[in-house]
Amino acid sequence: MVLKCCASVAPADDMKQGRWRIVFQPLRDERRSLRCRALVKTMSQSFSTDRVPVSDRLEAWQLNAKQICGDCRFQFPKRHPFHGSIEKRTLAGVPLTRFTSSPVSFAKSPVVAAASEDRACIVITQLEGVRRYLQDGTATTLKPGDSTLVDSGRPWSSECMDNCARLYLRFPGWLMRNRLRMSSLPLLPRISGGSGIGATLFRLATSLYEEAEMLTPEEGSAAVEAYLDLLAGCVGSPRTGFPRLGHQPELLARIDHFIESHLAEPTLNPVEIASAAGVSVRHLHRLFVAKGCTVAEWVRERRLERCRTDLSDPRFCEKNITEIAFFWGFSDSAHFSRCFKKEFGICPRIFRSAAWSGQWNGERPEQTRSFLALGSTHGNLPT
Repeated sequence: MVLKCCASVAPADDMKQGRWRIVFQPLRDERRSLRCRALVKTMSQSFSTDRVPVSDRLEAWQLNAKQICGDCRFQFPKRHPFHGSIEKRTLAGVPLTRFTSSPVSFAKSPVVAAASEDRACIVITQLEGVRRYLQDGTATTLKPGDSTLVDSGRPWSSECMDNCARLYLRFPGWLMRNRLRMSSLPLLPRISGGSGIGATLFRLATSLYEEAEMLTPEEGSAAVEAYLDLLAGCVGSPRTGFPRLGHQPELLARIDHFIESHLAEPTLNPVEIASAAGVSVRHLHRLFVAKGCTVAEWVRERRLERCRTDLSDPRFCEKNITEIAFFWGFSDSAHFSRCFKKEFGICPRIFRSAAWSGQWNGERPEQTRSFLALGSTHGNLPT
């Protein structure tokens, strides 16, 4: 599509000071939409309507909010000029998003199947103002300090009549059910932040958000673990000891699936894997040691197998060996070559030539096994 417009951008100094001076000269009916979309593209981790012309605030807010919430509907009371901000942070792989706004109503229908891996549990903590949440005919009203859980796999909505701020912590639905020891998520439970364990949960949630950018990955993982344990004490059954992974093949399959899905990420590490699996880093290491390898060794083996597959595939003939290695998470070509030769007994260059000429007959079916299948080759899982 060709846009019939031209644009000029203000000097960098003006942009740093938050003075938006993006000037469009399109057809009249395209001007506002294009300007709002330009503002959305500049958003990374935060957005504020204070930086947007008053006439464009509603559309800019909706476009930015949908980046976080997905497809949803908003209603804005006309008697107030709208203002709001969105700030997103991440801690141990958990997205934390703070929404602050004048009165606004929100409604969302799920876009994922009930059994989808993408189905999430959103823990909402009310920071300021009073807001009402509705789901499946159940309603709960949160005051500052209160929290509740929302199942993203079901339609839900919320509304407020005054200025308010709320904090969203988004967890995989399967992980939350596992930690709460429930087959399904409770429907909008109200966790009072006035006193007791609910007040402790509120203080920890706000601390996670405030300190998210200061904590190391290990500290962040420990903090999220503590939060989940505390949340389980509020609405579920507190966890006692480690989950008996030997009796939970579904959880082992999730570990395998997460690793396989993130092999191309150079930063994949035990902290991230443990957080996704809902176990401690220490227990994750115990699980792998019992199988006769470390987490790092297993990740390296799987990456090497992916590289071996691509090197033997003529469809990737235009990619050189280093490009393939770097795509699958390696960051040093010499290190990759040494690892490849140690694993397969042949250097990657000779292997590629032999594979393309049909001279290589070194298939190793055991290399394509999943982590779940290791139990039959290296003994029993720790419990």
